[in-house]
Amino acid sequence: MKIIIIGAGFTGIQLARRLISEKNDVVIIENNEETVRLVSNRLDCMVIQATGNNLTVLEEAGIAKADALVAVTESDELNMITCSLVDSVYPNIIKIARVRNYDYYSDVAEKKDTLKQKGGRPLYGIDFMVHPDVEAAEAIVTAVEHGAVTEVVDFENCDFELVSLYIEEKSKLAGKRIQDLRKITSTGFLVGFVEEEEKTFLPTGSTVLKIGTRVGLVLHKNSLPEFLNLCGSKIDVLKKIALVGAGRIGTGIADKLIVQKKSLLPFGFFHKKNKTNQAFIIIEADPKRAKEAAERYPAATVYNADVTDESFIEEEDLSAFDLVIAATNNHELNMITSAYMKTLGVGKAVCLVQSGNYATIARDIGIDVAVPIKDAVVDTILSHLRGKSVTGIHTLAEGELEIVEAVLPSSAPILGKELKDIAVPGSFIILLIQEQGTNNFVMPYGNTVFAAGDRLVTLMCAKDIQRTMELFGVGN
Repeated sequence: MKIIIIGAGFTGIQLARRLISEKNDVVIIENNEETVRLVSNRLDCMVIQATGNNLTVLEEAGIAKADALVAVTESDELNMITCSLVDSVYPNIIKIARVRNYDYYSDVAEKKDTLKQKGGRPLYGIDFMVHPDVEAAEAIVTAVEHGAVTEVVDFENCDFELVSLYIEEKSKLAGKRIQDLRKITSTGFLVGFVEEEEKTFLPTGSTVLKIGTRVGLVLHKNSLPEFLNLCGSKIDVLKKIALVGAGRIGTGIADKLIVQKKSLLPFGFFHKKNKTNQAFIIIEADPKRAKEAAERYPAATVYNADVTDESFIEEEDLSAFDLVIAATNNHELNMITSAYMKTLGVGKAVCLVQSGNYATIARDIGIDVAVPIKDAVVDTILSHLRGKSVTGIHTLAEGELEIVEAVLPSSAPILGKELKDIAVPGSFIILLIQEQGTNNFVMPYGNTVFAAGDRLVTLMCAKDIQRTMELFGVGN
């Protein structure tokens, strides 16, 4: 594919790096001279110093032969205008815009299906609009729903999920080979990846699970409590929650946890029987945002305060809280706040960070769950660029692994073959399969036969993605 990226910020660079690694033809357009110089030295692609909303510049970059345009500058308006400009001349090119203003996002989301049904052009000429704050808020809420004990990857319309758990000292799984785990539990599961000693890999049946190892488990959503117990962990009731930050992401989190009152069972919060014991506070340093939050969430206690103020922490007894969610725009502050609260005795800490690299650091310093906002945006964009067969992408292990959700086309080379005959150990693992015409996902076996229309959830090594996608006949 040929993809033109407007904007060379963190997201633009990460997106370009992953597209280049898959042998795509990438062109970056960036207005800042210093940024252009730095990016030119770091990436093996054409970098043009110019403003992206100029048709002459775009044509010089090869827009006429491009498959997609991705606008990820710091300006929502510039991203939208650029997509609209390209749509007016090259309507068949995929156009993706990142926006942060929720009014723009909701406007497109509400009218997209209506315009599609009427056969009209997409609103503002944008085929896909990506809102980073929405992606981040949903990821944090999902983690909280799971008791803030694990990072979770959800799959669309699926009863299974991928959870990341540590093998603790008292774990019944410690010292066991993966092939022997079936003797310990009759509950269905699959080990997707293993992370130990700063190395992440796809395991085999002979892989031994050691104390301190982090494993990615595919489980039915109702099986998490059992596997937490097997791993030597436990679920604590979350009755007292503190949310730090009432910006766009904080508001998105509060809307779901307070306004919508999403059930956190079996973890306790919002349990009808415990209603009188619930406590949800919001801490916001900006007076205007704090006032708006107090008006928006009357069921919560809102403080206009600095969460790093020791006198405030002591006065409000934050150390007694079960969970702290740090979701400010300052990602370094989120990490520091979360780590500090854990040292004071807070049960669980969830924080928003910039990328997967920071998420790894956050886990190393004791933070329970770290949500990388930039990776979520890149994953969403890539899912729209990989072709119609690909329905979702999730990055793991600082980009070393990638989960791809895709539907097998009639041209897929693996059709009619059994899994044991196409398996490539250490390259990919098929986690789940939804056979065409069925509503349920199942874990595949060695004798599973593939057919056109089957939907696969596959964990792939980043270095083998292109080869694996070709094997499945998906992507471009």
